[in-house]
Amino acid sequence: MTEQPSGEEREIKVLGGAAIDGAPLAYVVVLAAVVAGLAFIPLSAVIGSGKSFPMSQAIFPLIGWILGPVAGASANAIGALIGVLVAPHTTTVPAATILGAFMGGFGAGAMAGGGSRRRWWLVVGVVGLLAYAAYAGRAVLQNGVGVVAVILGSFIDWSALLLYLLPTRKMAARWIGGQDLGKLTAGLFLGTWMVAGLTHLVSSTIVYYVLNWPAPVWAAMAPVAPIEHAVRCVVGTVIGAGVIAGLRAIGLVKAKFAAY
Repeated sequence: MTEQPSGEEREIKVLGGAAIDGAPLAYVVVLAAVVAGLAFIPLSAVIGSGKSFPMSQAIFPLIGWILGPVAGASANAIGALIGVLVAPHTTTVPAATILGAFMGGFGAGAMAGGGSRRRWWLVVGVVGLLAYAAYAGRAVLQNGVGVVAVILGSFIDWSALLLYLLPTRKMAARWIGGQDLGKLTAGLFLGTWMVAGLTHLVSSTIVYYVLNWPAPVWAAMAPVAPIEHAVRCVVGTVIGAGVIAGLRAIGLVKAKFAAY
């Protein structure tokens, strides 16, 4: 008579390869390379600097949704650092580019956080509030720029921050994680508006303290910045919809904290 084993059943999992916060290291390396590659392509001009924004800004949020907050921020920052070195024509202030990229990955990944990470978005919100206070405060209190000019010139920044703090953050994350293609597209656009806007806020705050552009530039930004940001969001949405649809179709193993 054979005796049957008793007790709790154990499950053995084989871990393959190194990972960063649940995202395979290979994913991080590949997406960092994509960020670096897109740094060569100018997306829009930076007023008064002779430089351009890189197209990589449009996919910073996407990488956060694919890899999660920590791995996404890491891939963005590494790719942005390489981009600063090999494509300086799309870099105004290197620190601003790298920190903005980090903010993009972390902010996107934190949108759909659950469990012990359900409040990580608060970190993003606090950083955004402090950055906007420093950005607008310097303009109004130190440089004498009119309040209305600052509000209009920083529309993409405060609108992105407001949308991120409101339940629209969770709504966009839910749409990105759903199966409906229409909602996925809307979620990508809305989410990119928020997260790329926060990237812009962090970057612009640093750049403003370095370049300290004159008051007339604020008025010049008011009609131009929303248009260029909309283009950034369209690019991010088109690329994001194709990438996420492709990842779902081939059944590639997701990163642990992926949002899609």
